[in-house]
Amino acid sequence: MDLLADLRARGLVHDHTDIDALAQRLSSGPVGVYVGFDPTADSLHVGHLVGQLYLRRFQLAGHRPVPLAGGATGMIGDPSGRSEERNLLDRDTLRHNVDRITAQLQRLLDFGPGPTAATLVNNADWTEPVGVLDFLRDVGKFVNINQMLAKDSVRSRLEGDGGLSFTEFSYSLLQANDFLHLYTHLGVELQAGGSDQWGNIVAGVDLIRRRTGGHVHAITHPLVTKSDGTKFGKTAGGAVWLDPSKTSPYQFRQFWVNVDDQMVGTYLKMFSLAPLEAVLATIAEHEQAPERRVGQRALADELTAMVHGESAAAAARDAAGVLFGADPTSASSEVLAVVAAEVPSSRAPRSALSDPIGLLVSCGLASSNSDARRTLAQRGIRANGVQLDETGSLHTVPELHGRFVLLRKGKTTYHLVELVDG
Repeated sequence: MDLLADLRARGLVHDHTDIDALAQRLSSGPVGVYVGFDPTADSLHVGHLVGQLYLRRFQLAGHRPVPLAGGATGMIGDPSGRSEERNLLDRDTLRHNVDRITAQLQRLLDFGPGPTAATLVNNADWTEPVGVLDFLRDVGKFVNINQMLAKDSVRSRLEGDGGLSFTEFSYSLLQANDFLHLYTHLGVELQAGGSDQWGNIVAGVDLIRRRTGGHVHAITHPLVTKSDGTKFGKTAGGAVWLDPSKTSPYQFRQFWVNVDDQMVGTYLKMFSLAPLEAVLATIAEHEQAPERRVGQRALADELTAMVHGESAAAAARDAAGVLFGADPTSASSEVLAVVAAEVPSSRAPRSALSDPIGLLVSCGLASSNSDARRTLAQRGIRANGVQLDETGSLHTVPELHGRFVLLRKGKTTYHLVELVDG
């Protein structure tokens, strides 16, 4: 299956310029392709993964990916899909955000050497030195206002109560100039992105044609949504970030484990880099027994390893096993570290083992001594996987790595105690 056919089969083609011309160009030799990522925060989130993986798919097919960090466009803010203007970021914040997302953009691509090596660029490098008069002459002169006003993102804002500032209106020109610059200096002939970027992308196609007579291409993928139609990657607590300090590998993995059954097939096709035949086999297995969550686990394991590395993915998987009832005595120190980050934890003197009632109260697993005794009498407490009797005796419970006791109340309430001498 060729690249475009594979993208279509995975549901990754929404809009495009002449698809036959693009197919012919892709078959004739390596093509430079770029996707832009604006640094509106100091981390990308899972909603950006499709764009990153688009570049990876092209690279695996023998083409040259060019990820772009929007150091310039990030100062303006893309009005696409928004009902009101973004708060403008100061330069120091923007530079910090660019630095952080740059490392994330480097994670999923091969930067060489070799003919398909990725090239990371920042559009501030060629935008900031240009004066406003030069920009209006060299870019604005070739952009048709009627076409800009016809864009959905512009029209919807103009019809709304808040209107559209000239700052946001100019965003499309900046992105068009990016495509022109990359075409001229790096031979980039294709821009990809989410479907909400279509108007901005074709503005670059038109600018290149009018300025240089060159013929370039554009393709977009559908925006990824959840089953209720809300924006993908958003939860009650906010975005699911790629930065492990903002969303831990464990939480990242659990996000995928918990996706709706009806969306598993869609997400596997869109996000997995496995051959389509293997993906379809996983989907078929999942549909035969959705309660086993085969599809969710395959998705979670692959994407956590992709974003955070194999070791972090394995630790997150094993920690999930511990927190959902697996024997904790075989857990490695790395897995316990993940568990400690995800559940309440505390330190206690080793002498606390002689007072299990007091330990349960101090850990917050019981509200009082009587509550602790009642819970123990109901066999509601486990320590390192061992169900405690009514006395709560901990002296026969093997410590994890010689100093940890993982207490569990019921099925899902945990507290990790690190024992210290004294």
